[in-house]
Amino acid sequence: MIGAYLKTAFFALMLTAVTTVQAQDDHLTDHNVHVTDAEDDGKVNTDDEIKSYIEHHLKDVHDFHLFSYTTDSGERAHVGFPLPIIVWTTEGLKVFMSSEFHHDDSGNVLVKKEGVTLAKYHSRIYELDNGVDQITFDEEHHPTNANKVLDFSITKSVFGIMLIGLIILVIFGSLGRQYRKKAIPTGMGRVLEPLVLYVRDEIARPNIGVEKSKKFMPYLLTVFFLIWIANLLGLTPLGFNITGQIAVTACLALFTFFIVQFNGNKDYWKHIFWMPNVPVIMKILLIPIELLGIFTKPFSLMIRLFANITAGHFVMMSLIALMITLKAQFGAVGSTGLSVFLSLFIFFIELLVAFLQAFIFTLLSALFIGMAVAEHDHPEHTGTGEEDVDEVRERFV
Repeated sequence: MIGAYLKTAFFALMLTAVTTVQAQDDHLTDHNVHVTDAEDDGKVNTDDEIKSYIEHHLKDVHDFHLFSYTTDSGERAHVGFPLPIIVWTTEGLKVFMSSEFHHDDSGNVLVKKEGVTLAKYHSRIYELDNGVDQITFDEEHHPTNANKVLDFSITKSVFGIMLIGLIILVIFGSLGRQYRKKAIPTGMGRVLEPLVLYVRDEIARPNIGVEKSKKFMPYLLTVFFLIWIANLLGLTPLGFNITGQIAVTACLALFTFFIVQFNGNKDYWKHIFWMPNVPVIMKILLIPIELLGIFTKPFSLMIRLFANITAGHFVMMSLIALMITLKAQFGAVGSTGLSVFLSLFIFFIELLVAFLQAFIFTLLSALFIGMAVAEHDHPEHTGTGEEDVDEVRERFV
């Protein structure tokens, strides 16, 4: 069973390839300290600036911004590190670091790479037409002399997914090694084993069945730990918003969708196209509804996770911004104190939401899989006795 648990990390790494082509939009940074002009110090003071900053935080970016500070000369300095830009242009693949754009997101800084000129506008990489040295825009602010490139860059969200895949490999690899040497895990293994048993006993078995759930445990463990760890990383100062990216949640939902469809048995398809014990007229009327239901299930998975995580980040940052927006009414100390109190309160709620969203996504995935593999004429015998922990460890190894 050790191979099954290694698949858990493999699934997480597969998601990286799918999410690299999404659009990104956020404040950018360099691997060294970069000082901006005094006229554009980067401070966030007005309501519009706060709204723009929150919107930027909710979207993906090409590099990390750790923190900012004001220098002795009154200029604004930003500290962070870049990530690789990987784009496919008319001249082939181009790879360079995001620091070459020097924090510019308005298309003013041009990067020339072996026959092509690239610019970044609203965190999208554009290739300028031949002989052009400046981007021009139409009335709707769309570039007229540049085209989007195929973007495979390692963005913050992609980097986060790769990091989570590495974490899963390390922690489950450690658990597997402990199972080979001793009966009772120690350290992180003691934390992981109850969670694995929880997913098995409270999510997989009740919805899929004892025997059939074994086949789907690697995937269910993947989405559970991937979503949970991603949500927890989103509460750190690193600023990850992985499950708040619609491309990530759509990818997870598509995994569930394809697993359900490819594992659906004849009873599953029969209840969609020719329901038993239903009049023929009703069967004809219900077929379009059942077909639509095939696609609404993954759509609900995608939107539920995306909306809840996005809303949580938005509320958290809005409460932090109270120290600015309420400064005139309550003073610096009062507005800051209120902001800290409310932010901490929401933070602890978000810790619960991080686990809850992982649980709900995994539970609904197991439910949809169970509906697809259930044998209605001959119900699966689920047994009355529970498999003990020793048997779980033997199958793990």
